[in-house]
Amino acid sequence: MTLLREINQNVRRIMPSQLERLVRRGEQLREELRHGVKKPYKNLMDVFWGDLQGGGVRPLSFVRQVLAACYYPQLVHSDKLPIDVRERAQALLGACEGGSVGSYAATSGMRHVQESVARFICQRDGGVPSNPDNIYISTGSQRSIMKVLKLLVHREGSPPTGVLTPVPGYRSVTMILEAFGAAVVPYHLREGPGWVLQTEELHRALRATEGSCKPTVLYVINPGNPTGHVQSRKSIEEVIRFAAEKKLFLMADEVYQDMTFGKGQTFVSYKRVLAEMGPPFSHTVELASLHSASKGFMGEAGLRGGYVELVNLDPSIIDYVHTLFSTDAGAPVSGQLALELMAQPPRPGEPSYPIYTQETQAIRAMLVQNVGRALEVLNSLPGVSCQAVEGGAFVFPRLHLPPRAVQQAQEAGLEPDLLYCSRLLEEEGLCVAPGCEHGQMEGTHHLRISMATSVERAEEALRRLTAFHLRFMEDFS
Repeated sequence: MTLLREINQNVRRIMPSQLERLVRRGEQLREELRHGVKKPYKNLMDVFWGDLQGGGVRPLSFVRQVLAACYYPQLVHSDKLPIDVRERAQALLGACEGGSVGSYAATSGMRHVQESVARFICQRDGGVPSNPDNIYISTGSQRSIMKVLKLLVHREGSPPTGVLTPVPGYRSVTMILEAFGAAVVPYHLREGPGWVLQTEELHRALRATEGSCKPTVLYVINPGNPTGHVQSRKSIEEVIRFAAEKKLFLMADEVYQDMTFGKGQTFVSYKRVLAEMGPPFSHTVELASLHSASKGFMGEAGLRGGYVELVNLDPSIIDYVHTLFSTDAGAPVSGQLALELMAQPPRPGEPSYPIYTQETQAIRAMLVQNVGRALEVLNSLPGVSCQAVEGGAFVFPRLHLPPRAVQQAQEAGLEPDLLYCSRLLEEEGLCVAPGCEHGQMEGTHHLRISMATSVERAEEALRRLTAFHLRFMEDFS
């Protein structure tokens, strides 16, 4: 008990995850089903993760073939795999210490992977140079976020470091900030026009911090999670100008960059826009750009591979960055190999290119179909409205709940959308995330539902949600 009383006060500040309560209850329900307890459903469905493979989507053949050959090198000399697969595996094994994936890797990442990622960034950004020395490999983008925030958040002194974060946003980042003792400075995305990021709101959020913290970081998510919006070049330019004016460090979480499908929408990176804006912005605005092999068409969430590219950092602090990354062992080699394969997929003319193209196009078509179907169903339900989704893996519909439902939730000490999700889980065996988990305007209620799942699973999830919602609204009418 003495040790518990001495626990880090910042850890005490972390607000419990509302979704975790649902996940634990879901585990109990699964156990009950295994023991023959009768339920209105035969199985539970989780549609809150943006996890392609967890949602029943097969991994990309090229990726798994190369990884198989790296883990079982005898396949490198077998004609059972395409020649480009074997050549890639041989090159990757050559980049591993001792020619083995079981070896340690440098704490900042395998040099071969850093160079591949740098080429990918340069190609993505229309030739804007990328220096491998500025790229740090980690166990996913979330770990990269932690490292960058460790560099920027001052644990001691008053006022605390302020980090501007989007609402709705990514709950894990808020939890990291709470653990680090930083001040979370929320700025609201405007739902009505499609979750737009407005610089007027950034100014308002900054004014609200006067005397309470020292604003240092501006964190943006593009494409949005959970909102599914994609920022235009003009919007990104405005954000960069704001960061420059207010001397804020920019963190751009861009892990869904290859999952854009809105009409006329294309992803453009913060780094590219920054470079093309020219001096003084291109030389002075400090930026951390994050990406991951967990999301997008790769969907290799379990292999844990991500990177952060640091732009315009003062050379005098680079040594501290190296030191900070050295406090961890290197990212798992398996995740780094997956990241390399994401950065450098098969090229036209190579044997694996046709099937790779076919598989990635099929995933895109599946997402477009799932999102379109979800918008159609959700917007047809009474008391539900959902903004158009331009990218990412989620829909984030708004619930216009009856006053009696809101009152019952308040009496039970629950957020109304958490009450809704709890009943949905119990009655239909469907687990979705409540909007309160991600932040929302006061008085509004939402759900986060993953569309990164097979068409069949998406249809079943929408069927269960529809059946429950109609009952719920009737109960409280």
